Amino acid sequence: MIKIIVHLFRYFVGVLFIFSGLIKLNDPIGFSFKLEEYFGPTVFNLEFLIPIVLPMAIFIVILEVVLGIFLIIGFKKKFTLWSLLLMIIFFTFLTWYSAYFNKVTDCGCFGDAIKLTPWESFTKDVVLLVMIGFIFFKQEMIKPIVGKNTQKIIIGLSLVSCFYITYYVLNHLPILDFRAYKIGDNLIQNMAIPEDAPKDLYEYEWKFIEDGQEKTYVTNGEYPNVSGDFIEVETKLIQKGYEPSIYDFSIEVNGNNLTNEILSEEKLLIYISYNIENFSSNAVENLKLSVQKAKNKGYKIIGLTASSIEDRNIFIKENNLSFEFYTCDETALKTVVRSNPGAIVLKAGNVIDKKHYKDFSYLNFD
Repeated sequence: MIKIIVHLFRYFVGVLFIFSGLIKLNDPIGFSFKLEEYFGPTVFNLEFLIPIVLPMAIFIVILEVVLGIFLIIGFKKKFTLWSLLLMIIFFTFLTWYSAYFNKVTDCGCFGDAIKLTPWESFTKDVVLLVMIGFIFFKQEMIKPIVGKNTQKIIIGLSLVSCFYITYYVLNHLPILDFRAYKIGDNLIQNMAIPEDAPKDLYEYEWKFIEDGQEKTYVTNGEYPNVSGDFIEVETKLIQKGYEPSIYDFSIEVNGNNLTNEILSEEKLLIYISYNIENFSSNAVENLKLSVQKAKNKGYKIIGLTASSIEDRNIFIKENNLSFEFYTCDETALKTVVRSNPGAIVLKAGNVIDKKHYKDFSYLNFD
């Protein structure tokens, strides 16, 4: 019976690590943004690591895939199980910290494919920790399922595949797009909130001094009908309301929110650069060529950035661009397209194409 449990845990953990690694390998830039959030000043304050978050993200996700494969085929079981145990202990601490202190609301365990709340992520890691711990203490039951030569072939093919996927998605875009800005989606619809949608429900804990004693009253928002002296009020979200799949994207022009008006354009091409200072110099010529094609097809052209007005004006002048950059939140822009710059083509809010700056010449305007 124990042997059956060991093998069930072995294959479950192995497959889950491979799946989790491949999902993040499909979008290593997105995972690097998540690591950047963890290393930022509001969480662990390890800002010296931020410049290397992308290579770190790539290393972690490839390691996940490789360790999953090692476990399944029974390759170097001591190294594999020690690595898995240390990794899951680290992940468990990370998800507990995120959940308990409410620092990072999405751990990014499965990228954008499967969204987990912080406590769901922590529970998942605790279950994996138990499984890996059980396998670790019964590792004598782990035997290779294929010969050494076959193991080498499987490992070699796996590494080559991982490196190829990494190269492709970094030089183009994720192979699979799980975000609410993917081709075929309508951005206006994805931002809409139905009139009858449930709203956030809060609980308010009011503290007063009455007759020399501190007393507490709990309401759902209304001010308590009491005669004491008010001390403070604490607010707690007890039920999350409806949240659209796009909730932080806006287009601001001179301080005015013109999101729906601009997205409703019949033909719209948006160039996205969350940070103009990091705008790839190799992209400018491709951008200009695609601008001309878009104009010939009757498209309205704008840029979106989180950079300052001064920086964007300097950039426009230096590169002799014929369109304006408007303001949008940096995190939202990083979500729209995993390229700096990137481009998205819309027709009445419908996404018909997205491209990495290296593929601007292949933008579809038909």
